[in-house]
Amino acid sequence: MGATLMTPSRTTSGPELLVELDKTSQAPLHHQLANGLRDAIRTGRLTPHTRLPSSRVLAADLGVSRGLVVDAYSQLVAEGFLLSRHGSGTRVATVDVASAPAQRSAEPPRFDVDFFPGAPDLSSFPRHSWLRALRQGLTGLESDAFGYATPQGLFKARVAIADYLRRTRGVLADPRHMVICSGVTQAIALLGQTLRTTPLAMEDPGFWQHRKIFRHNGVEPIPVPIDDEGIDVDALWNSGAEAVLTTPAHQSPTGVVLSASRRTALMDWARSGRLVIEDDYDAEYRYDRAPVGSLQGIAPDRVVYVGSTSKTLAPGLRIGWMVLPPHLAKAVISSKWLADTGGSVMDQVAFAQFLTSGEYDRHLRQMRRRYQLRRNALLSALAQHLPDATVLGAAAGVHLTVRFPEGFPLDDLVGHAERMRIGVEPVRRCYAEPATAPPGLLLGYANLTESQIERGVRELARGLS
Repeated sequence: MGATLMTPSRTTSGPELLVELDKTSQAPLHHQLANGLRDAIRTGRLTPHTRLPSSRVLAADLGVSRGLVVDAYSQLVAEGFLLSRHGSGTRVATVDVASAPAQRSAEPPRFDVDFFPGAPDLSSFPRHSWLRALRQGLTGLESDAFGYATPQGLFKARVAIADYLRRTRGVLADPRHMVICSGVTQAIALLGQTLRTTPLAMEDPGFWQHRKIFRHNGVEPIPVPIDDEGIDVDALWNSGAEAVLTTPAHQSPTGVVLSASRRTALMDWARSGRLVIEDDYDAEYRYDRAPVGSLQGIAPDRVVYVGSTSKTLAPGLRIGWMVLPPHLAKAVISSKWLADTGGSVMDQVAFAQFLTSGEYDRHLRQMRRRYQLRRNALLSALAQHLPDATVLGAAAGVHLTVRFPEGFPLDDLVGHAERMRIGVEPVRRCYAEPATAPPGLLLGYANLTESQIERGVRELARGLS
């Protein structure tokens, strides 16, 4: 069989184009080129208005004469597949092609008012400040950083995150024992792989996605109940677990803060050779209470500290971090290398500069003020339209947990919300046994305006009339 010729571009200008020519075939090359371009247009691989390389550039790329390319282009222009105008080059014409794949239209938003509990105000992402941080960070970056870096992440970024965590959360962070990862989600997955043979407990209720990630990695979390003081440490002692995932600063989903006596009890449990995974969930956003320091700062050799920018900047950044005890660092770093060899250098450079310049602190202060107004709007709307509801977790975070009396027709309310294009999330998915959950909803407010919040709650209440 003849060989297919696919040569790399020999020029520095003009668009790239995949064209296959078989120089051992008896078919003339200009016919092969015309047929290949025609098929690409018919199948939709070349879409209308796509600019093609000039005849000189394509001839150089394919190692053929320019006249051959000119002949092929002229034939397709005559057939109506290409358009050639002086000054604008050669482009693909608009043709009716039944076999071309249909262009997907943008899907309309699913909800008019979406109380999704896991999103910050996405429209407030500091685009200009982020771009400035990226430019400044790249200016001082050595070329070697663009290669395959350590799976832990850039040392410069780890240092910046460590300094921030020490200053704001009391974390005793050593950059040598840190891993930059793709959000808390990946951190939980890596820890699940590392602790696969370790009996591991989780708060009940707790974030449903973390439970699912553990199960995917071969770990069946042991549910440990929580109450008004946080995780029940006595129940944890009796569970047989050797590790526990907890959200002490703002329990997910109830918003309970781990009490001082429970913090002491949990650290006593950990110091007996066990491990605490501290998800510092929503710790940056507090409105009616003083900040609570990290558990990791009390026992850094027994606590894994995890956090991310998903609620503070945007989930789409996929920037998270783990501060690890020295005895776990090597195993987790190895798992990270096997997972993806490391994260985006660009994002790490920008975030490091964003932290060290003070822009991150300024952004958080601004968002706290904005979110407090939206939280107040949600509390007011709930008091007016759903007065029988009990609200949990209002002192911090970006969502409220709303519980209703026993026997409340929650499924009817959720069905009405869906029909009215209002997004709500029942709290039951956070329970290890969803059927045992009290009737309730998780209502996020960070990504909604005050008017949307009031309208959404008012419409929810109509579903009960």
